[in-house]
Amino acid sequence: MRVLLDAGYAAPSARNEQTWHFVVLRERAVLEAVPRFHRNAAMLREAAAAICVCSDRRLEKDPEAEYWVQNCAAAAENILLAAQALGLGACWLGIHPRAERKGGLRALLHLPEHVEPFCLIALGYPAEDKGAAARCPADRIHHDRW
Repeated sequence: MRVLLDAGYAAPSARNEQTWHFVVLRERAVLEAVPRFHRNAAMLREAAAAICVCSDRRLEKDPEAEYWVQNCAAAAENILLAAQALGLGACWLGIHPRAERKGGLRALLHLPEHVEPFCLIALGYPAEDKGAAARCPADRIHHDRW
């Protein structure tokens, strides 16, 4: 788990604010509670763990810019890449900007008001190997101009 969290902390952040916090979910009751308010989180019922990527809004130098969203996205992506490198299965579960998901996590994890939940990353060992998907269509690549 520490390798994944270190990868998250190594992410770039706007103004080097590093406003993120990570909540590690391992208790079965906590993992099983999330699908009650997040309909796409059923895999958490079987996941070994999850990481909630959050941001401490008090640490922002310019709160109106809302760089916390990009900062948390970069941290989450680093965690996903590290999980892949370790042979783990990982799935990004969107939380922000859905009020019901944010409220559900805030209550479940007892997050303080100044901490914004951004996403959850489900972790475990994959049941199957789907291989890499071809996701880079040539008609969406532009060189020098549109």
